[in-house]
Amino acid sequence: MIFNIITLFPDFFETPLKSSIIGKSIKNRKIKVNIYNLRDFTPYKHKQCDDKPYGGGEGMVMMIEPIYNALKFVNEKWKNNYVIYPSPQGELFSNKKAKELAENKKVITFLCGHYEGVDNRVIENFIDEEISIGDYILTGGEVATLVLIDAISRHIKGVVQKKESVDNDSLNNYLLKYPQYTRPADFKGLKVPEVLLSGNHEEIKKWREEMRIKVTKKKRKDLYKKFKKERCKSE
Repeated sequence: MIFNIITLFPDFFETPLKSSIIGKSIKNRKIKVNIYNLRDFTPYKHKQCDDKPYGGGEGMVMMIEPIYNALKFVNEKWKNNYVIYPSPQGELFSNKKAKELAENKKVITFLCGHYEGVDNRVIENFIDEEISIGDYILTGGEVATLVLIDAISRHIKGVVQKKESVDNDSLNNYLLKYPQYTRPADFKGLKVPEVLLSGNHEEIKKWREEMRIKVTKKKRKDLYKKFKKERCKSE
């Protein structure tokens, strides 16, 4: 999988992309991340990429021409490039969406907005999809882009060592993950459930499935309703 990032602040990604599983995946060539400085594509003086909005209003708007030039460059370099604009106006991101993108796209480019956003002609003509990571506003699209890359990458073969870790994770089949415990088995009277110490793998598996349902029902009633609906369809 190839990820391209078009941003006004390329230094923002320097440390996160070198850390943890994502850093290892880049090093092991499971994924590739290219960062493009939008200021390198502007024809304006002083590397300008934003201007006042027509009609007046607060803030600045990112101009169409630098973005067009950057996307043209990336599209010519990478075939079948899929362009995503992280935006609160987009579809709400989900684990299901992350998996779909990982399975169906080979090259994804993220355009990181800033200030009051981008000239709307960019969204209407050059963006394949807007995606929101939540109903709140960030100072820019860089944080959202990191979230998207991290979530999508987990579904790419070889990024997470054990496939079961991804398959059994929270939100799969609309269920949260079962509770996890580790040593010591008894900490000041706070004990690990006996079934997990039994060595009976069938009972452990059964307990974990029951707990996924119980935890979801308690913590995320919205997901539990979706789980019940899907289960009724399959029965």
